[in-house]
Amino acid sequence: MEDLAERYDMRIAAAWILGHSRRVGVPVLPQELRGLTAGACTSDELDVVVRTGLDAGLKLYPFKRSTKTLPRVRRTMGFLRSLRFDTMLDVGSGRGVFLIPFMREFPWVSVTALDLLEKRIDFLSELADGGFPQLRAERLDVCEQPFPADSFDVVTMLEVLEHIPQVDRAVVAAVRMARQHVVVSVPSKPDDNPEHIHLLTRDRLTELFGAAGCTRLNFDGVEGHLFMVATIG
Repeated sequence: MEDLAERYDMRIAAAWILGHSRRVGVPVLPQELRGLTAGACTSDELDVVVRTGLDAGLKLYPFKRSTKTLPRVRRTMGFLRSLRFDTMLDVGSGRGVFLIPFMREFPWVSVTALDLLEKRIDFLSELADGGFPQLRAERLDVCEQPFPADSFDVVTMLEVLEHIPQVDRAVVAAVRMARQHVVVSVPSKPDDNPEHIHLLTRDRLTELFGAAGCTRLNFDGVEGHLFMVATIG
């Protein structure tokens, strides 16, 4: 029998399957496992959960061990390792390309994830319910400034700003809600993605963050992307 632990991060995969099963009833898990979280499961129980999910046709590619961490995600993680922080707002969390490895490495950080797509919020909420109680997923628009000022130590906006029509409002909201830093990555050159409605250069980001009252900016280039850290205060 195949050793699934060689292919998947079993704890994270099982967390999502447990949460998904409770929300939609698929897969049907053994009764003794239905109320558990991934952190409370033995290795044998994790194996049962993941095999049951695979047998039900669930796609577990976000949890594959072979999935390479993107360079811009590695750069962000490297910066975050230099900080002491307990709360984070991740804007535009999507499929969790950054958020999943983040929670694996920073399990003590309370994370609020924002996205506009209901299916992304469902996915992240299932992950939280199945074993990541430090995660809260909200379907909210960052431009509406959905949280009070200084609500989070760090705000991350990775591959997000280029999608937002009112990008100036998004930057103002991020600066307002962050206590320590806003971390940004954006494409550094034009591409053929029709959803990319801005090309945010270093000068344009400097202008946007300066207008929001933040001038302490550090830039770096990461394989076709621009990485920026704004220091608040």
